[in-house]
Amino acid sequence: MMGLVSGRKRATSNASSRSSNEGETAEDDTLVVEPEQGNVLMHIISQLRPGADLSRVVLPTFILEPRSMLERITNFMCHPEMLLPIPGVDDPVLRFLGVVKFYLSGWHIRPQGVKKPLNPILGEIFTCYWDLPDNTRAYYISEQTSHHPPKSSYFYMAPNHHIRVDGTLKPRSKFLGNSAASLMEGTAILTLLNRGKNPSKGERYILTQPNMYARGILFGKMKYELGDHSFVRCPELGLVADIDFKTKGWVGGTYNAIGGTVKNEKTGEALFELSGLWSEEMFVKNLKTGHKEMFFNALKSKPTPPKVRPIEEQDERESQKLWAKTIKAIKERNHEAATDEKTKIEDMQRDEAAIRAQDGVEWHPRLFRRVRGGPGGSEEGEEDLEWIINAQIDGSSPQKQEEQIMAIYPIVKGQKANSRNIIPPRGSSSGQQPTSKPAPDDSHNDLIDFGQHDKPAPGGQDAEAAQQAKPNPDTPRDKGEAEVQRMLHATGSPAPEGPLIDFHEDLKKDLPRDLRREDTGSSRDEFVDALE
Repeated sequence: MMGLVSGRKRATSNASSRSSNEGETAEDDTLVVEPEQGNVLMHIISQLRPGADLSRVVLPTFILEPRSMLERITNFMCHPEMLLPIPGVDDPVLRFLGVVKFYLSGWHIRPQGVKKPLNPILGEIFTCYWDLPDNTRAYYISEQTSHHPPKSSYFYMAPNHHIRVDGTLKPRSKFLGNSAASLMEGTAILTLLNRGKNPSKGERYILTQPNMYARGILFGKMKYELGDHSFVRCPELGLVADIDFKTKGWVGGTYNAIGGTVKNEKTGEALFELSGLWSEEMFVKNLKTGHKEMFFNALKSKPTPPKVRPIEEQDERESQKLWAKTIKAIKERNHEAATDEKTKIEDMQRDEAAIRAQDGVEWHPRLFRRVRGGPGGSEEGEEDLEWIINAQIDGSSPQKQEEQIMAIYPIVKGQKANSRNIIPPRGSSSGQQPTSKPAPDDSHNDLIDFGQHDKPAPGGQDAEAAQQAKPNPDTPRDKGEAEVQRMLHATGSPAPEGPLIDFHEDLKKDLPRDLRREDTGSSRDEFVDALE
């Protein structure tokens, strides 16, 4: 196997200069890749041999992160020291700033390089917990509530600190020439249960996420960036933080920069200004007094990773056990074994979907239910979550609340599963049986999933069982595919099952209008790989 050569250079940003003066030296997130592996496409081509089956060309290991998206979401909760003091802050503006600081504290936690987490399969579950400094605990439960389109629903709670988070992440992938974008749709609602005018609802903070970009996927060096606007909003306090994650410009600018303001939504008055680098140092400036101070220092902050039950105690559908063989192969850089094990799981999911479709069975999550929103609904204002934990957490004490959380699903070592959480499949509302078994989903033959197959199946949730039109390998459907086909034919034989990478569906669509730049074949910009 060809390996990667890490080349680390010192950062030259202003934030790094400040750190150097303090005895801290930051790195510039650079990963130098061997010339023959300089980008994804050339690595693929290097593996081809005459007569090779392109549908089985393996994904380079430097693209896959050895964990599921359900587990990656926990990065958001890995700085409890930023979160736990917030409910005790009486001043509403300072309390809001505390939430913003906590929100910004998790973005520097990322794997080495440009990594894509494993796509959770439908019904996949991941749970974990944190032992907090004051000898209390925080708990996390998540489940993949939809596969096409992907939706990851999660629940976090620290009962002794009156903190609860409910969220659903809905990533959508787009091909943008020399870049791939993960549009991180979805919402998280952070609730301070000891605050707010309505004790039954608490004080709610609505959080969105920036989008993620992988630059240089076809040519040049690879670079991971966060981009576009995200928001932290508290309707009850009338405060909003508009945070701009800035992508590097063509000529000037720097990587990983942020800017933003905290405003009073009722008056429009700007109260604070945010600046810095999300990977290093961030600052907050009081616009009334002009005072500027350090907001969060990622260079000196150490994340607190969660604890997970041993794999031998986990169910077959839990993330770490489900993907154990795939993860082992990725860590060992065994391309073929990783692909084989990953394909087995994806094929299992497709077989299950086909059987449900044939039997007229509608799938339902085990641990989450639909939000009861709308005017007068018990969860009005939470409609964007779509799914919420299927349990009542209303104990009269933190101890009672912990018991209610632990009854949802095993979280800590030695805990046994509760059979009442296993929801059997339910018949479709129409009661009609499909007349024939749907054709299998061909999307697993794509090397990189840019969301082109994310279409709902007719009449149900199981889009993975929807019939897909088989592409013609001998007829390139657009200029972008034609170029890829030309390069592939120069070094190997075409696959009988279709093109290696099919961008046809995405290229037919208009690109988002709010992108700050677009990559083209004539770009001379050089992107470098991210390294923590």
